[in-house]
Amino acid sequence: MTISITNAGAAPGPEALLKSSGPINEGRVAELVTELLHEFGEDPRREGLRDTPRRVAAMWQNFLCQDAPEATCFPESTVNGQLVIVGGMSVWSFCEHHMLPMNLLVSAGYLADDRVVGLSKFGRIAQHFAGRLQVQERFTQQLAIHVASVVGHDNVAVAVRGVHQCMSMRGVRMEPARTTTVRRLGQFATDAALASEFLTLTTAGQQGGVQ
Repeated sequence: MTISITNAGAAPGPEALLKSSGPINEGRVAELVTELLHEFGEDPRREGLRDTPRRVAAMWQNFLCQDAPEATCFPESTVNGQLVIVGGMSVWSFCEHHMLPMNLLVSAGYLADDRVVGLSKFGRIAQHFAGRLQVQERFTQQLAIHVASVVGHDNVAVAVRGVHQCMSMRGVRMEPARTTTVRRLGQFATDAALASEFLTLTTAGQQGGVQ
């Protein structure tokens, strides 16, 4: 298992991190997939492959065009200082190094101020940043920065546990391997007890990794 933990000091500017992909030219992508099939020694005209270029192009269009979710927050002054964690969010992305899938199990936490964030938004935010060619480390940073902008302060932490097919089905072919990344901002970066509580709660029951 690989573990990476960072705090607020190492982050590049948010503009560079949050830029999204897509849309794509589906017709041109289909042409390129046809050429690739030729180079693989296949006949793109045979029955099983006839519609493959179109399907692949449509898949990439859908994957790369994840709209940024609008934040929904609710006033709740009675929960100031409460630790809120949303876990168990499973999203798929593609490793930008080999363009192979990776499954990311996401937990995001924040200290409530005078409002709380709609819970479903965390899953949509995770899907948005997964919908591009990615590396897990950058995805973790992007999610933390965006959640901080939604809650209106930096007291945010994100933990991601990933299974990468570029490691499990090629190269060393270590199927049990898991990669864990943690991004801590604000009090999560300076308060060791708070950081420990977050990590304990987000890793409980996850020893088996992403399925």
